[in-house]
Amino acid sequence: MIKSLSIGSLKLTNNLILAPMAGITNLPMRLLARECGAALVFTEMVSVNGLVRDGRKTFELMRSVPADRPLGIQLFGDDPLLLAEGARLVAGYGDLIDINMGCPVKKVVGSGAGSALLREPEKVRAIVRAVRQATALPLTVKIRTGWSADEHTFLEVARIAEEEGCDAISLHPRSRAQMFEGHADWLKIKELKEALRIPVIGSGDIFTAADVIAMLEKTGCDAVMIARGGLGNPWLFREALALMAGRQSAPPTPAERLEVAMRHLELFTELAGEPVALREMRKHLSWYVRGLAGAAQFRNMINQIEGRQALVAALRDFFRQGEI
Repeated sequence: MIKSLSIGSLKLTNNLILAPMAGITNLPMRLLARECGAALVFTEMVSVNGLVRDGRKTFELMRSVPADRPLGIQLFGDDPLLLAEGARLVAGYGDLIDINMGCPVKKVVGSGAGSALLREPEKVRAIVRAVRQATALPLTVKIRTGWSADEHTFLEVARIAEEEGCDAISLHPRSRAQMFEGHADWLKIKELKEALRIPVIGSGDIFTAADVIAMLEKTGCDAVMIARGGLGNPWLFREALALMAGRQSAPPTPAERLEVAMRHLELFTELAGEPVALREMRKHLSWYVRGLAGAAQFRNMINQIEGRQALVAALRDFFRQGEI
């Protein structure tokens, strides 16, 4: 089930992708996912308004290193000309451009971007056409099924994107109204795959290696995009690749979890400085201990801890207990 994937001119070694996640998929997160086998990773959502008007701070979201390639850059906005300008501005920062047409967050849809675009197919046409004319990089869009349960526009939007030169479509099969509640309807991914000629990337409710296999088998999609299931669990890529090759991969030991969590903290500190890293790593460390005995108490404790030394000591103590 492991297969290489071509998205326009971009050739990927396998068909597992780390999803763009706001506030999550910065450089440290991406590097760890790559080391476990992700063939393509994405930046956080990058505002084209920020790129054009704000500059330096927004460009920091695309900070990268040579080991962080190939890299997809996800842009969001609702103005075709600004999105086209954003595509031109980021051309040297990544290897693929994705347009977010699925984010359900109120602040994003209130600006007319994200899943709000699912209600405006002709604006989608203008956006994809403008961005396609502005860049030679592979171009994708990420969508949901529609605005609400009775307003499914994903087939129309996807066909328009394909007509205007998109190289692949990613579908998270929930409506905007669902947010992240309920179940992702994988049959919608199958429906989309049957309707398009370009690759379809499936997303939604991927938490185990078995989920990856099931999505590929049930939908026929060309690749699987891992989002929330990869939080604190970069090993999901390793385990999925093993299962796709007909092998079993042992889950990470407590010692391995500790080693990777510590490396994540170090990478984050190098990227953003210690104060920011310590604050932001609290959520990541909570994910690294998810499912283990004492995880709830650990989460409560680290939210009260101040300082790197105390945080590291608490982390080491937790995983040492897990080895007993």
